[in-house]
Amino acid sequence: MSEHNTSTLHTYLGYRDAAGALRWLERAFGFETTAEHSDGQGGIGHAEMRYGDVAFMVFSDKLGYDRPVRKEDTVGQGMYVAMDSRETVDALYQRASEAGAETVWKPEANEWNYRFRVADPEGYEWTFGIYRPGVAVEW
Repeated sequence: MSEHNTSTLHTYLGYRDAAGALRWLERAFGFETTAEHSDGQGGIGHAEMRYGDVAFMVFSDKLGYDRPVRKEDTVGQGMYVAMDSRETVDALYQRASEAGAETVWKPEANEWNYRFRVADPEGYEWTFGIYRPGVAVEW
C-alpha cells in the first residue's frame, strides 16, 4: 500500500440498550460521545464515540442480531485498542473493572504484547494493549 494511503477502518456496534452502552463506554473506557442521534422510536439511530484516533459507531439493535458465543476466552471477534504504555493499560483495566466489565484476561505480558480483555454488559469483547498492528516491530 502507498505511504499516502488515507483509508481508515471503523466498526459499528448494535446494542440492545444503545443509550446505556454509550454511558457505560464513557465511564468504563473514557470514550467520548461525539454524536448521538435518535431513531425516533426511543433508541439511537446513529452515535459516534472517540478516544484519540479511535472512532466507532453505535446504534440501537431493534432486530435482536445474533451474537457469537464465547468459546474459551473469545467469541472470535472484538475490538482491539492500542494504548501508549503499560501504565495506561493498567489504569484502563482498573477503570473498566470498577464499571463492571467482565474480565476475560487480566493485564499481562506475552511474547508480542501487554494487554487485557474484558466484555462489556452486552458481551462485546474489548482488548486494550501496547502492541500496534501494522507497525513494524523487532521481536
